[in-house]
Formats: sequence, C-alpha cells, structure tokens
Amino acid sequence: MTTVLVIDDDRSSRHLIKSGLNGHLGLQVVEAADGDAGLALLEETRPSVVLLDVYLPNHNGLELFRKIKAIDHKVPIIFITGDTSSETAIEAMRSGAFDYLSKPLHIDQLRNLTQSAVRERQLMDEPVALSVGDADSGGERFIGSSKPMIEIYKQIGRVTSQSVTVLIRGASGCGKELVARAIVQHGDRGTAPFIAVNCAAIPDNLLESELFGHEKGAFTGAEKRRLGRFEQCDGGTIFLDEIGDMSPIIQGKVLRLLQEQKFERVGGTELITTNVRIIAATNRPLEQMVEQGEFREDLLYRLNGFTISLPNLTERREDIPLLLEYFLRRAKADMNRPEMVGIAPAALDLLCKYEWPGNIRQLQSVVRQSLLNTTGTVIGPENLPDFIRSSKLVTSPVASESSKGDQVSPPAIDPLRL
Repeated sequence: MTTVLVIDDDRSSRHLIKSGLNGHLGLQVVEAADGDAGLALLEETRPSVVLLDVYLPNHNGLELFRKIKAIDHKVPIIFITGDTSSETAIEAMRSGAFDYLSKPLHIDQLRNLTQSAVRERQLMDEPVALSVGDADSGGERFIGSSKPMIEIYKQIGRVTSQSVTVLIRGASGCGKELVARAIVQHGDRGTAPFIAVNCAAIPDNLLESELFGHEKGAFTGAEKRRLGRFEQCDGGTIFLDEIGDMSPIIQGKVLRLLQEQKFERVGGTELITTNVRIIAATNRPLEQMVEQGEFREDLLYRLNGFTISLPNLTERREDIPLLLEYFLRRAKADMNRPEMVGIAPAALDLLCKYEWPGNIRQLQSVVRQSLLNTTGTVIGPENLPDFIRSSKLVTSPVASESSKGDQVSPPAIDPLRL
C-alpha cells in the first residue's frame, strides 16, 4: 500500500479525502488534525505524499512545509486550502509545493493529482538515465564528442592562429557565436577586444553607424562623434552575426574594410585605418542571394576565406545526453536547485528522439522549462513541455542503442559526473 498523509484541522475535509483515496489504486490514508500530530505521523509512516492545509491551529502551513521537507526532502506536498487568493497560491508554489488544491475538493481532481505525486515520488527512487553532478555556473563551452563535432574542433584548430576571415554557417541555435569565441580564445588575439554584432537585430539606418561610427551632425540626433565597432575593436576581432541581413550599401563598406582595413565614419571624410579580424556567420543561403542580387558576390568571396559549417542537433544525436547534463548543471546553479539528481529514463528517451528544430538553443530552453515544472529531484516525462511529449518521434542512434541494451555514450545508467 502507498501511504498518503493528510494534515488538516477540518474534519469534513479529512473525511472526504479519506473516503475518496483510501483503497483507490493501492492508496492508504493516515490523518492528523494539527501540525504536531502530522509531524509525528510523518516520522512514523514515511508517506509517499502529504496533503497539507495552509491554515492550521498553532501552525502556519508554509512553516510546517519547511519542517516536513527537513525530515523528508523527497516527499511531494500538495497544499489544500479554502483561501483562493493569488498570494497564497503563489507562495505555496514558490515554496516548492507539488501542487495546490482549493476547497471544495473534487474527488477526481484529488485522485489524479495524488497519483501524479505518487509517481513523482516513486521516480525519485528509480535509477536515473542521466545523473547530474554539482551545479555549474561557469561560462559557456563546447559540449560534444560526436564525429561531426570532432571535425568542428579540428577546423577551429586549423584556423585559430591564422588571420583569414572565417564564415560560420549553420541553422539558428547551432552555436555559431560559440565557434567564433573559440577561434578568438585559442588564437593570437585572445586577449584583444572581441565584439559581437547581430546585423539582423539593428535597423539598416543604425547598423552603418553602429559598425563605422559617425561624426557630429552626420544625421539628426548625432550630437557628438561616436566611434564605431570596427574602431573600438582595433587589434581584436569582430563577429558579424546574420551577415546575410546587411543592406547592399553596408555590404560595400564592409568589403572595402576587408580589402584595405580602412573606412570612413558616417558623415566624415577622414580615412581611418584599423587592424581587425572579421568572423561572420549566417543561416541564409548566400549563394542563392548572390544569384538574386541580394548579396554581393565579391563580398561572399572575401568572407569565404575559411568556412565552418555547423551540424544541426539531429545530425549529432549522440551528443544530446552530454548537452542535457551540461545545461541541467547550469540550470541547477542558476535556479538554486541543489537537490536535483537527474533525468528519468523515459524522459531521456523522449528528449533524445525529439527533432529539435531550434537546435541547442531550444534544448537549453527545454531543460530550464522542465526544471521549473519539477518539484522533486528527478525530471520525468510529465515535467517535459507538451510539445516534446506529443511530438512525432524519430528513431535516433541514442534510442536504438538503448533498445539493444547497450549504454548510451556517455553511459546511460552509469551516472555521469564531472
């Protein structure tokens, strides 16, 4: 039998809960009318779920919640109360409650929620498919040991000490800026300025000034001279993300800078010399844009000094467990969730089979969403976003290896620890 502890001073509520849950799918209800009796029963019965009234005689439910968690930090707690104010619900969930029920209680909702809490508690005692070590609040870094990523590492190593322009290509969310930062970090300009500019995020009429600066009076609102990014970055590296979104006029000025390392500020005549390395990135088909007259062919040749093409996440599925562990460790630190243990096998299977149209950026977001949805210590399938659970799944290398009984690389059952 699975024990459910009810702590509520309202006798009619205790009777309703007991009659609704006792014997239902193996549930056994024990009850207490006050906090002290509830704590004693908690020690004696070690329930799988606690149903706790927010307002108790001689006890504040939220304070009692903390005492219960100090005794058994894994037990899911469902708050029940006749107070329907938003403040009470918010504070209950903020404290880490599994869920919150308002009186009058409805039997079907009570049963479904209690069963969900029981499953979460059981999940905490099962071996996780992916365990997470200590929280990691360090900076971003490359994660992956798949063949496509090993090739990317090699390409970065070949070009890092050279002065050639690098064009990084790949879908949105693949980590193009991370590649640019790695090239700089391991190169001769590692301690020099590094500036990233998203060309798609800045309107054309402002992008020219952003990159090349302007003189006082160059346009309405230009009350003083402003140094552009190319000037600020002298001796360093500038990363031009989404370069395919540049207007033809700015493309021409960037081409001249690449050819001569010289430019003029907007509204100025002084020729300024700079020593800057350009790393560009795009997710757009530049060759097709050249044919359509949307992108300069000569600029494309200049940018193509060395090209690094990043794979989609679906092309490196074997890296998904490593990425999940890395992002979970970071989220664990950011969200102050030291109790988090890892990801359950069924949840890992769903995550490894998902198509990931948003690539690594989407995976990182899903990890954070899932952690927010988890009140226990293990992320289960029910904690994943709806679109992950309802998506049309694919057969992945990770999944097929698991189905054969082999270990996922890194090992799926043997905990992964850094």
